[in-house]
Amino acid sequence: MNTKIKDLIAQINSLQEEIEKEYKHVREEFESRKVLLAENFLVQQNRHKIGILRFLSQSRILVILSTPVIYLGWLPFLLLDVFVFSYQAICFPIYGIPKVKRSDFVVFDRADLPFLNLIEKFNCLYCSYGNGVVSFASEVAARTEQYWCPIKHMRKVRGAHNYYHKFFDYGDAEAYRAGLARLRKQYSQKKENTGP
Repeated sequence: MNTKIKDLIAQINSLQEEIEKEYKHVREEFESRKVLLAENFLVQQNRHKIGILRFLSQSRILVILSTPVIYLGWLPFLLLDVFVFSYQAICFPIYGIPKVKRSDFVVFDRADLPFLNLIEKFNCLYCSYGNGVVSFASEVAARTEQYWCPIKHMRKVRGAHNYYHKFFDYGDAEAYRAGLARLRKQYSQKKENTGP
């Protein structure tokens, strides 16, 4: 190999080392900025936190007195959750209905917000669970309806689920008989829980 090629290869190697050093420097600088930004974010978030005593003192007495009624909802939500989870685990494989991924609906991420006090975090946990379970149950029920009774109602339904638009028109016996087997297999594998 001639000297010129060796020199070029040495320059390339030198440049590669220089690039690696620069990348390392940029990564280290980014990491230090990221830590600083995270610390500043926490400080900003904590400025908006209201202590429990202040939170309670600012709450109306009827709000405080009604909380046991609200929290009794844990029981029906839990029962619904257990039932729907068991129902789909047993029935969906029998009918070939794809299972609903519960974790797409029941999400607990707001408890990590630093500006919430303990009561607010508990409230967020409750709302996340209740609304998540109801949404999960609604999706399971929608897939069940698509399998067993994919017929639109005679009158307009508010808040119809994402499968409803595929259903057969009310009273269209011919389309129902001709298309039921086909529709029973048309469950989209992509997320369909994003609303109409």
